[in-house]
Order: sequence, then structure tokens, then C-alpha cells
Amino acid sequence: MAQFIKIYEENPNEKELNKVVEVLQNGGLIIYPTDTVYGLGCDISNTKALEKIARIKGVKLEKANFSFVCSDLKNLSDYVKQIDSTTFKLLKRVLPGPYTFVMQGNNNLPKDFKKKKTVGIRVPDNLIARRIVELLGNPIVSTSIYDEDDVIEYTTDPELIFEKWQNRVDMVIDGGYGDNVASTVIDLSGDEPKVLREGKGSTDIF
Repeated sequence: MAQFIKIYEENPNEKELNKVVEVLQNGGLIIYPTDTVYGLGCDISNTKALEKIARIKGVKLEKANFSFVCSDLKNLSDYVKQIDSTTFKLLKRVLPGPYTFVMQGNNNLPKDFKKKKTVGIRVPDNLIARRIVELLGNPIVSTSIYDEDDVIEYTTDPELIFEKWQNRVDMVIDGGYGDNVASTVIDLSGDEPKVLREGKGSTDIF
């Protein structure tokens, strides 16, 4: 059964954050708060954990479209091809924020993502998520969690999330109520930016 821990976003407790990092380093899956909906995540470099998330989502790992959650933009060049100054200025202006940007991946992608031409990059405006990534030392792979009913309603109450997910993940972080609107997804991998999904982030940013 999963651990359930409370972390406050205004002042995330280092000791609690380190417990989360330990779970990730040991190949565990976590559910954690972001600036949009709660996310399901694992260490980007742990194949077994990645396969678990792909199974939960019902997709093959090589076909899965997971986002890379980063703590800031400084590691961007580790995973994406060189971006021009206009794109970088745009990212700097709206991140951290409720966006996922799809960009061309480079040759340094972790082994499980080598075949991917593009990668979704996310820097959430949530201190808990960013501190976890900082302490882990590399991004976490992430996907949103939602209810399986006709209308996709993202679960916002951490206690209800725990009830539902306690036997499928290793840790659920209670960071307060989540949002029920996902991030806005913008494809920057082509010549022109393309909005793939309108979510919480304004599309009026260009």
C-alpha cells in the first residue's frame, strides 16, 4: 500500500521531500501536485518504473507520450535540439506555468526515449513538484491522472486520489486540492507553434 504524505507548497519540508526522492530512486511511482491536475510520475531513467506507468495507462512504453517535468529551463539542452532565441524568450516568459511544450528531442534522450522525435517539456508553477525534481537531480516523467468516466474529470482531492490509487503506486503526496483543468499543450517542433490542447494556460502568448 502507498505511503500518504502531506507537504505544504508554501514551504515544502525538506525531510518529506527527501522521502519522495528516495521512493523515486528506488523505482517507485508517485502521485504529486502540479499547477494543474495531479500527476503520476517516476524517475526518467528507471525503465521498470516507466514500464509500470505505461501499463497503467494501457500503452506500450515506446508509444507513450509522457511529459518531462523539469525544475527550470537550464537542463533543456540536455533533451531538446537547440532552440532559437524567440522560442527561448517565450518559454522564459510563461514558465513556470500550466503549459506542456512539445519540442524536437536530441540524441541525449534517456535510452527508453531514444526513438522519440519529440518530447513534451513541463515546468509546473508548483514548488513541491519543482523541488522534487531538483533534489532528484533529473526530470521525472509524468502523465495526468483522471477518472475513468465519460466526461474526463480530473481528480482534485488528494484523499480520494489515495483511496483510488493506493494499491497501484508507492506514494501519494497531499499538496492540497488540485485543479481539474490540464495544462495547455503547444507544439513547437515545427515551423509554426501549434496548440494541440487548450487547457489552463492562455493560448494568447505568441
